[in-house]
Amino acid sequence: MTDSPGNLADPPALEEAALGLQSHDLLSELLRSVRLSGERIVAYAPPPTFSIGFADVGSLHIIEAGEVVLRLDADQHVEQVSHGDVVLLPRGDPHHISEARASSSAAAEDDVAEPARWLCGTFTIGDPQASHLLASLPAVIILRADLGPALEGLEVARRMLVIEMRSPSQGSAVMVARILDLIFIQILRMWAAGTDAEPNWLAGALDPQIGLALSAIHRDPGHDWTVEELARTCNLSRSAFAARFVARVGKPPATYLVHVRLDAAIDLLRGTSLPVTLIAKNVGYTSEAAFSRAFKNRYGMPPAHWRRDTRARLS
Repeated sequence: MTDSPGNLADPPALEEAALGLQSHDLLSELLRSVRLSGERIVAYAPPPTFSIGFADVGSLHIIEAGEVVLRLDADQHVEQVSHGDVVLLPRGDPHHISEARASSSAAAEDDVAEPARWLCGTFTIGDPQASHLLASLPAVIILRADLGPALEGLEVARRMLVIEMRSPSQGSAVMVARILDLIFIQILRMWAAGTDAEPNWLAGALDPQIGLALSAIHRDPGHDWTVEELARTCNLSRSAFAARFVARVGKPPATYLVHVRLDAAIDLLRGTSLPVTLIAKNVGYTSEAAFSRAFKNRYGMPPAHWRRDTRARLS
């Protein structure tokens, strides 16, 4: 039994129409620019006394049983997490996970604590140059189990990971990578929607008004954007827009625009042979000198040197 070509085409058309309701998915665009990708998943069930280090890779910890202590190496920040908690370290900050040492009174009441067990997923960052996107995220994001229904989607993803680990088959590596991607995005969404989220690009992208301005900047970073023009895209006054932008994104519109332009320049320097003068013009600079100054302030060297060094490393 076969279907006509017309019938086969109908479902994708309906899907495209539904997806088109979101005219510009800024969050997806920003995550693509970082080139984040789920890598692998490991199950940990260590002995009662342990300390395990993680470094230089984005990490996700899903606590399945017991309690553990998470310690950031840089500032010795300590968090105790337990069954049902989900921990994301999006920037790959070095950290250790160790056993939760119970107090003597607690030990007397409970001779044998529940053994700690958790899943650890890792992520690779394909573009470390997207530094301002990663740096604006917190070192660690913790979603507590008491969020209840809000974590239901993450629980479904966890079960899917466990199935792929216990019964791997053809395509399991890709399945695990895609599930980790989904979990990463969902955690970022939930964190940005919370009341304790710090101002950054993610909070701005999810803001119904500021997100419009960010989308405009990312669509055309070379445009000579003014605060007044960006404010009009949000249907806000200049002063209201400027204040809301800083409150959501954490930096003024002009500063954010510079970051986006330099990210666009990095892509052109790395992926094309265009002369620096033309790249400067394409990303919105009226002179090569102004572009070189801004580039050197951020990357520590002129754009021509950056291109040469990058190509030398790749070769």
